[in-house]
Amino acid sequence: MSLHDDAVLVLKAYEDQEELRQVYLDHLAAHPDGMWKACSDGHITASALVIDPSRERVLLTLHKKIRMWLQMGGHCEPGDATLAAAALREASEESGIEGLTLFAGGPVRLDRHRTPCAWHLDVQYAALAAPGSVEAISDESLDLRWFSYAEVADVADDSVVRLLEATRARL
Repeated sequence: MSLHDDAVLVLKAYEDQEELRQVYLDHLAAHPDGMWKACSDGHITASALVIDPSRERVLLTLHKKIRMWLQMGGHCEPGDATLAAAALREASEESGIEGLTLFAGGPVRLDRHRTPCAWHLDVQYAALAAPGSVEAISDESLDLRWFSYAEVADVADDSVVRLLEATRARL
């Protein structure tokens, strides 16, 4: 199965945000290359909010290009077998934490936003960090920092706040 096919199946199984979910499915139906950065009309991306529920905190990255505190994530790559694998790869690479595990049950949210390269149709997951996990800044970050749940709204935009709320609802 291709990554494109996996994305269609994941989105068909996702039961929330019906209108936005349909936008994603329509995009994939119209764009066979809709998974890749080269698709200038927009592309599916995968991200994951790294969370440590035992300490009620999340790890955010100060994105080098966008200069905002965000969850880990980015473009799908040819080696990604599934959307979940892409989200986990991005979270592991950008956090430097080994052994992250995605929440069961698929994506937590969808978020469509404009970036310098195109529209990102982001499929957002949540990843659990084991207690005591040690992070390491990647080349894509200016900074990497743990924030308490209460601090997130003070540093991040509404999309990250909504992702945290949806993630906490699944705990």
